[in-house]
Order: sequence, then C-alpha cells, then structure tokens
Amino acid sequence: MKQLIIRRIQQKDNPYVAQMIREVLVESGAPKVGTAYEDKTLDKMFEAYAEERSAYFVVEEAGKIIGSAGIAPLAGEKEHICELQKMYFSAEARGRGLGKEMMKVCLAFAREQKFTQCYLETLPYMKAAQKLYKRTGFKEINHRMGSTGHYSCDVWMLKELS
Repeated sequence: MKQLIIRRIQQKDNPYVAQMIREVLVESGAPKVGTAYEDKTLDKMFEAYAEERSAYFVVEEAGKIIGSAGIAPLAGEKEHICELQKMYFSAEARGRGLGKEMMKVCLAFAREQKFTQCYLETLPYMKAAQKLYKRTGFKEINHRMGSTGHYSCDVWMLKELS
C-alpha cells in the first residue's frame, strides 16, 4: 500500500485541489452554481485558509492529492460555530476509510480552536457523505445557518463539539 499523508495545504497544492474538487462535483452531477464549484476561493485554497482559526487539509498518496477538507469560522454566525468545508475525495480515495480519518483531523482542529459546534451543508443525493457525517455525530437540522452562499446545498447538519 502506498503511504498516505494527511497534512495542511501548501500553496503549491492550489491547482491540484481545485481540479480534484471540480472533478468530483462534475462526476456527482452537482450543479455548478450555488455550490463549491463556483466559489471564488477554490483556486486559492491555501490563501483562503490562512485566516485565523481556519485550516485546510489534504490527503496525499504517492505525491497526488486524493482528498481534502477544511474547518473555518461559519460566516455570519456566532464565533463558537465553525463549518466543515469542501470535503471531497477522488474516486480512488473513496471506500478506504479516509473520510473518517479526515473527520478526526478536522474536528480535532475545530476543538483546538475552541469551537463548540460544527455546521455543514451538503446535497441531498450525497448519501455516502451524509452517512459518514451521521456516524461522526452530525445531526440533520431543518434550517440553513450562516451565509455560505451555497444555496443549492439543502441538507444542513450540526455537531456539538464537546
């Protein structure tokens, strides 16, 4: 088995992360508007997550980025609420337990930053992702939180970080 590394994003990773995320969104049939596909930050993830209390992580295997996810304060919400953002895995990464490992890394960072709740948004047909989120302690809620700009994502989930 090739060595897997979960690490913080580096500036040189920007084009590879953006390409991987766009490929996953196209593959899954996600709309290109109202989702991460059109985020202005997608091509500059290193810079976007250089903000305070933010971090973006990548999964690297044999020098190739095959997954990523980040934590940042939830825009438009109280300072104790963060958001799990842009968690995507290439086809070759799925089904290998990497989502669970990435969740551990992201939620540990959120706790270190003294967040007490973690919010996320996803698309209704991303059932495998929702299953992972529920196994990790996220619960569905019936309203959108913050101002993410992802109006096409209409499954909202929240986790208490105790």
